[in-house]
Amino acid sequence: LCFAIALWNGADPIIKERLFGLTGSEGNHGEDVKEYYFYVDNTPTHSYMKYLYKYPQAAFPYEQLVNGNKHRSRKEREFELLDTGVFDSDRYFDVVVEYAKNSPQDITIQISITNHAPDSQTIHLLPSLWFRNTWAWDNSNKPSLHAHSPEAIALNHQHLGQMWLYCPESEELLFTENETNYQRLLGTANSSQYLKDGINDYIVNGEASVNPQQQGTKAAAHYELAIASGETKVVRLRLCDTAPDVLVLGSEAEIVATRLREADEFYHNISPFAMTDDMRNVQRQAFAGMLWSKQYYNYSVKPWLEGDSATPKPPSDRLKGRNAQWFHLESEDILSMPDKWEYPWFAAWDLAFHAIPIAMIDPDFAKQQLDVITREWFMHPNGQIPAYEWNFGDVNPPVHAWATYRVYKIEQKMHGKGDRIFLERVFQKLLLNFTWWVNRKDRDGKNVFEGGFLGLDNIGVFDRSAELPTGGHIEQADGTSWMGMYCLNMLTIALELAKENHVYEDIATKFFEHFLYIADAMNKVGDNHIELWDEEDGFYYDVLNLPSGNQLKLKVRSLVGLIPLFAVQTLDPELLDQLPEFKNRMHWFINHHPELTQNVACMETCGLGSRRLLAICYRDKLQRILTKMLDEKEFLGEFGIRALSKFHKDNPYIWRATGSEYRVDYEPAESSSGLFGGNSNWRGPIWMPVNYLIIESLQKFHHFYGDSFQIEYPTGSGNLMTLSDVADELSQRLINIFVKDESGDRPVNDSQNRKKSKFDTDANWSNLVLFHEYFHGDNGSGIGASHQTGWTGLVAKLIHQSSEYSRS
Repeated sequence: LCFAIALWNGADPIIKERLFGLTGSEGNHGEDVKEYYFYVDNTPTHSYMKYLYKYPQAAFPYEQLVNGNKHRSRKEREFELLDTGVFDSDRYFDVVVEYAKNSPQDITIQISITNHAPDSQTIHLLPSLWFRNTWAWDNSNKPSLHAHSPEAIALNHQHLGQMWLYCPESEELLFTENETNYQRLLGTANSSQYLKDGINDYIVNGEASVNPQQQGTKAAAHYELAIASGETKVVRLRLCDTAPDVLVLGSEAEIVATRLREADEFYHNISPFAMTDDMRNVQRQAFAGMLWSKQYYNYSVKPWLEGDSATPKPPSDRLKGRNAQWFHLESEDILSMPDKWEYPWFAAWDLAFHAIPIAMIDPDFAKQQLDVITREWFMHPNGQIPAYEWNFGDVNPPVHAWATYRVYKIEQKMHGKGDRIFLERVFQKLLLNFTWWVNRKDRDGKNVFEGGFLGLDNIGVFDRSAELPTGGHIEQADGTSWMGMYCLNMLTIALELAKENHVYEDIATKFFEHFLYIADAMNKVGDNHIELWDEEDGFYYDVLNLPSGNQLKLKVRSLVGLIPLFAVQTLDPELLDQLPEFKNRMHWFINHHPELTQNVACMETCGLGSRRLLAICYRDKLQRILTKMLDEKEFLGEFGIRALSKFHKDNPYIWRATGSEYRVDYEPAESSSGLFGGNSNWRGPIWMPVNYLIIESLQKFHHFYGDSFQIEYPTGSGNLMTLSDVADELSQRLINIFVKDESGDRPVNDSQNRKKSKFDTDANWSNLVLFHEYFHGDNGSGIGASHQTGWTGLVAKLIHQSSEYSRS
């Protein structure tokens, strides 16, 4: 059963029942939604939800948006809805939809429409109810909707039973079938006289296209509202399982007010620390976006490959195409989506980052997300975790173990107890995944990993998912570093589990030793070794292995060389004393393998609190990498760490082979190429997830070194800071993307780069926040998918911890 609203302003050629956007080929930077809508509020139980849509009163400029972007190059910014002038003179409606539960089976829907125009305007409101069409696939039982009275729709479903949608004061109830109009689309016969576009044709064109018997599988209540300038009109509906002869209407406004008050109390208890109203607003909308981005994800690969029983067979080459090796995958799960318009499908490493802010407010759902991806209907029998829908067999960074332990610790701190059963269950599955990585991605058994795509799209000289034009293969500094981090995450979980089950001490020893081998491979120099570290530059680079046997460092100063920072963990002496078998084995290994421990920080010297440090980057390398990372002429931007050094703005990296030129330039905004769809760019912008990991890594290094390690921040300033202070400063730079600056502008809105818009100057817009996919490397403006609260929702966690540990 689905519910949504549709609208008509009397000027559009169609009713507004779905968001409009450009496809990948239409947008000058790939697909892009061209609407203004906002996830304003939500709670983990969805007891209260609030959504805002801004609907122009003039005809929606569909053609202008298509043509405006078509004629722009990839070097120009996108042509947006505000650029069309359709919101000039405030000729638009604010449409606020609130959902409030009286019980799980009793939902009030409150729709408030405000006319911002200087004169009276009329709008048609169509609250719509329909059943998802599954009967066309397999001839299953067909549910039904019918008019129970002039103001109530009755529904019958074999699983939901009987329910009603009460629509007080509606002018009419409209019914049709949720069936495709094949005559309009393909010129073939339709299965019904009344089709899913029938309500549109009735409202806009006055056609007799709705069922006069008032029954079907799709229905809408019709309200025609004349709204004076500045006036707000409110429509309240009730969807519940209470029969009309029992239900008493009239308490809907009170239900909404009560649920909102409870939501306010809930979020204050989540973050009770002192913070500005604006920061609290940003955090609350970040949480709302995370919760609104849940989606029922139904994908059964086998029937998709073979076709549904009630439909024609698909082309035979589908059986050999994408995801053909994932025939076991069968999802019927609620998943957290990166962006429900642009990325309405799960991505494994996105999901890991989603779990962090979700764990603050709904640890059970966060745990379920991490658990389900490792279940047998997702994880491949060989242990691989599916990457993302377009190609399950691709490879994302292995951050699942990191997220699992972080969610465990967040729940432990914020909700009183860590879920060890969850931790152990996911850990057992990750043992399979770790083995898959070792067997499939370590080509020569040297603990140097190729990885492949690894989620960083166009960051490299070459497409890392494809065959190299030179032949040979790339030894990836980031692939190996991710595996070092994975090892330490698994070690940390094993040690936690070993506190209550000493069997896990043996497994912890395995990951301890494996990490030493990986760190040794990253740092070893000399004959017959792959040298990822460049002593002259003080940085890690990928290494190209040519068919001739020659090796060449690809000297691109990118995030690839910063990821070794992520492989860091400290061991407290109290923990080691609890686990004598692991402690003894660790000391034995250190004493008997000095050739390994000399390349790992910091095996023989204890740090603050007699802690041990396990890290790929020992002190000197850490200092040299951070000197580059914290240099404003390189990685440090006003709003975070760039994915590519600004050094390449004037010094592009160029590689020529097979008559072609391969080039990496500093591009702080959208990509100037169509690689990976043209709407993703890791060559200069700021990305929230990797910045978050950088901050966490600095905190871990500080946990070992304490005040004994200080570094210039920014490089060349003479201002020395501890790594903890640097982490705090970087956190604040990321938060500053979203909060208002001294001029009252939000950098995310691109206010530095163009004339001020309604987001900067209009009180009805200025407190609304968008959480983009990534951000301009120089000015912090939002780029890419505009509602990717997904991993960008990590800002909610940054706000929480910056307020909790504020020194002010």
